[in-house]
Amino acid sequence: MQRKVSRNMFVLIGILLLMGFASLIFGGEFISPTDMMRWLFYRDDAGSSEEALNALILSEIRAPRLVLAVLIGFALGLSGAAVQGLLQNGLAEPSILGAANSAALGAVIAIYIGLTGTLSFAVPLLASVGALVSVVLLFSLAGQRGDTLRLILAGFAISAFAGSGISLTLNLSDNYFAALEITYWLLGSLENRSWSHVGLALPLILVGCGLMLTGGKKLDALILGEDTASSLGANILQIRGQLAVGMALAIGGAVAVAGVIGFVGLVAPHIIRPFFGYMPSRALLPSAVFGSILLVAADLLIRLLPTMTELKLGVVTALLGVPFFIFLLLRGRGLTRSA
Repeated sequence: MQRKVSRNMFVLIGILLLMGFASLIFGGEFISPTDMMRWLFYRDDAGSSEEALNALILSEIRAPRLVLAVLIGFALGLSGAAVQGLLQNGLAEPSILGAANSAALGAVIAIYIGLTGTLSFAVPLLASVGALVSVVLLFSLAGQRGDTLRLILAGFAISAFAGSGISLTLNLSDNYFAALEITYWLLGSLENRSWSHVGLALPLILVGCGLMLTGGKKLDALILGEDTASSLGANILQIRGQLAVGMALAIGGAVAVAGVIGFVGLVAPHIIRPFFGYMPSRALLPSAVFGSILLVAADLLIRLLPTMTELKLGVVTALLGVPFFIFLLLRGRGLTRSA
């Protein structure tokens, strides 16, 4: 079994590398594999003007966009597997705990009051604060001994409140261009992202993912039920807190630089589990890697589609994710009927 899991993991990493190479090569301007390899290994060799232009496109446009797609996909896939293991619900998605909308609200406030022009880190800072505040509110509303249902209901209330705050901000905005910027940003995109965005998101995503991965083993105890797990010595409150804070930081970092991108956290764990097993801890890292694959593939698809304006990444993931969600609902209903 362990050998099979290792082999499947190597396959995932290989697919991610191939998708990464494709993302660097293909786009509005095709860059040959030779030029791409020259850029990777011989950067000091300026070459012709065309090679210099290709190197500039790779260094300043495609490479940071690819790195962000990998980081954000990793965070979303890992968060999806963590929240599904935490709530023992295969239809759960990171946004169910309210962190995504709360992070979006913090970022929207930063854009609305004009902090983006004076502080480059204002959006990720307020997005992270919004996500962390949502975690504090979540446990305050659910209570220390709140069961899973109370946790879900509290998350839904926080998400709805944050969504209302975003709508209110848009409604109060008397600046057409600020409102338009907020609207486009909420759709989710990696367009025009640079290395500075990578630097802003990287610390939050690394710390958040680290918390989720180190706490992942404890998720296996929840399969027995919270009461049984507690009787066996598992600290349910600590498990919830560590994973929720990790999700808040990772989602906050992702939302801060790319806007709201949904359904990756829902889709990735479901596709991964048949190949890696159904224990929650086993799905964490593979789901994270597959989340990166999904987001890199979606971003590449956007750049290859012959549209007048580039589609937003959040729109594409929703268009692909909603049918998958409906499929899961119909399959679950079929299993219930057959039982």
